[in-house]
Amino acid sequence: MKFESASLVEMHAFLAVCRTGSMRRAAEQLCVTQAAVSRAVSRLEAHLGHALFDRHAQGVLPNARALDLRQRVEGPVEALERAFGELKQPARERRRSLRLCAVPTLGMRWLMPRLGTFQLQHPGIDIQLLQSRRDEDFRREDVDVWIELKRPGVAWPRDISARYLIGRDITPFCQPNIARRLRTPANLLRETLLYHTNYPANWLMWFGAAGVESSRLKLGDGFDLAGNLIAAAVAGMGVAVIQPCLVERELNAGELVRPFPLEVSTGRGYHVCVRKGKRDSGLPGLFVDWIRREACRS
Repeated sequence: MKFESASLVEMHAFLAVCRTGSMRRAAEQLCVTQAAVSRAVSRLEAHLGHALFDRHAQGVLPNARALDLRQRVEGPVEALERAFGELKQPARERRRSLRLCAVPTLGMRWLMPRLGTFQLQHPGIDIQLLQSRRDEDFRREDVDVWIELKRPGVAWPRDISARYLIGRDITPFCQPNIARRLRTPANLLRETLLYHTNYPANWLMWFGAAGVESSRLKLGDGFDLAGNLIAAAVAGMGVAVIQPCLVERELNAGELVRPFPLEVSTGRGYHVCVRKGKRDSGLPGLFVDWIRREACRS
């Protein structure tokens, strides 16, 4: 049997936007991020095959199709919520918590904009985002799931199950005005090449894959934090080679562009890690499955 209905996550987001006339106010009402509401509405529109809102500077206005959909589904959705609320009433005080530890840069730039979607889908789960530790040894008892960068030559502990998530590949990014003067990858040798001080060989790796003879390679400014490296590229200080997943906001805003499509694997990347035996059960398994789906979509 083929199901034609949209998900409840999408319906709640749609109805909240109808009620408030704003993605931002809908997000506040649902206690999620504005981006999560926007993505849910976009998925619903793609599912139906047509737009539901007219976007303008003051907010969003439901069109005729949206008004018709709201009239049809608002009552049934509210009835479902009441039914499940009554059935789950005794368990409401037993909210579950998931303790998550993520590498700061990926956590702020890639994970945080998506956590609202997880909360929409699993409103009974509280996320505790804990501070990441340098040289994590996975012995902490206060963490259920880690998101860690694989370190070269360092094996994962035997009792840890690690699955690749995102961020293995690197490619150059720069301001649009810099990209306009780049005709071939070799042209990059004339630019200031910004780099992460922990991985100074990234440029050599990328030039090698691009077939560019790089004996004349001279690196520019170095940064020990990826966030500072990205900020330098946005400021026009040069061209940075970095993982695409870390610059989604800058790409969407047009602050950075990708001058060449070539992506090169570093063999590292971010991995989602849990203790063996927890991977496929309970909250850790639920979160791992969700975040890997998000990475695939990304």
